[in-house]
Amino acid sequence: MDLFEYQARDMFEKHGVPVLAGATATTPEQARAAAEEIGQRSGGVTVVKAQVKTGGRGKAGGVKVTKSPDEAQAAAEAILGMDIKGHTVGTVMVAQGARIAEEYYFSILLDRANRTYLAMCSKEGGMEIEQLAVERPDALARVAVDPNTGIDEAKAREIVDAAGFDAADKDQIAGVLQKLWTVYRDEDATLVEVNPLVKTEDGQIVALDGKVTLDGNADFRHADHEALEDKAAADPLEAAAKEKGLNYVKLDGSVGIIGNGAGLVMSTLDVVAYAGEEFGGQKPANFLDIGGGASAQVMADGLHIILGDEQVKSVFVNVFGGITSCDAVANGIVGALDTLGDAATKPLVVRLDGNNVEEGRRILAERDHPLVTIEATMDGAARKAAELAAAAN
Repeated sequence: MDLFEYQARDMFEKHGVPVLAGATATTPEQARAAAEEIGQRSGGVTVVKAQVKTGGRGKAGGVKVTKSPDEAQAAAEAILGMDIKGHTVGTVMVAQGARIAEEYYFSILLDRANRTYLAMCSKEGGMEIEQLAVERPDALARVAVDPNTGIDEAKAREIVDAAGFDAADKDQIAGVLQKLWTVYRDEDATLVEVNPLVKTEDGQIVALDGKVTLDGNADFRHADHEALEDKAAADPLEAAAKEKGLNYVKLDGSVGIIGNGAGLVMSTLDVVAYAGEEFGGQKPANFLDIGGGASAQVMADGLHIILGDEQVKSVFVNVFGGITSCDAVANGIVGALDTLGDAATKPLVVRLDGNNVEEGRRILAERDHPLVTIEATMDGAARKAAELAAAAN
């Protein structure tokens, strides 16, 4: 889960990372009131920032420096409702202004290729950090971080040395990096990024902007993380699937996919996309993994979600029976269709194989539901599902 900047700022403050004052606003009037209060700490100067989960806000006009409450209100009026890379701005953060002497960059992220963490740091922060990484990669220090020890004092010193910071600033910057590591570790993040991390004219090191991505697999350890979810922007089908405990991702296609096991589902997406080329470019409508130990109820829940997607024209159920036998899956399909009744109007192509496959096929054949087609092979089922989706368009 990606956080909004204001959420990252609050999380930083919780763990002792130095930040400036900030408040959110959803109306120009609220922005004015926030500027009146916060601006007192910085000579009336505030920064009005669009809160969207994408980069490039500054270039798009979503970040404006203001010098009075009137200007803050006008800036909020201009920014609220703005479209930034497909994200509509519904909230702004009014932040305390800062007298910036230098801008730096720092991030901690999950290095999947090397199965460890990676810290990246540069004396040259700001909006062009991506360009810097390409054109002058030597200016961006990359330091591996052992998950067992993290960024302790020695590792923080290694990072600031590698980035080439001035001796007078190293101790203070190293201390901030250790606090940012605490955020990463204690909140179970996969990314903590500060751009810019600034040195103010009075010599203070402050996290002026923040980006945090949290690992959803650790949600069971963080009951407070649920409050950080942007439920208004969530896809309603994905939200409904999450409530059911289903591993579901909405895609832009016409063939609904249900499988057991992430590898099988991924290969099913590929097979459907390939088969769909023959029928006008039909594509998968979703990723849905019901898991290796899924019950008949889980299958029924999955069908409820997929059949509720208006874009879906056909459904491909691809199951290899293992922990969950094929007869349990077949009973789940039959039960779901019986529950849906007349609301079930989309054809299902079912391919079963593995544990108790003959009994599973027998259950489906005996039920003889008019919407269900049984196919013996994965390729044949994918082709049939694509054909049915094309016929329904």
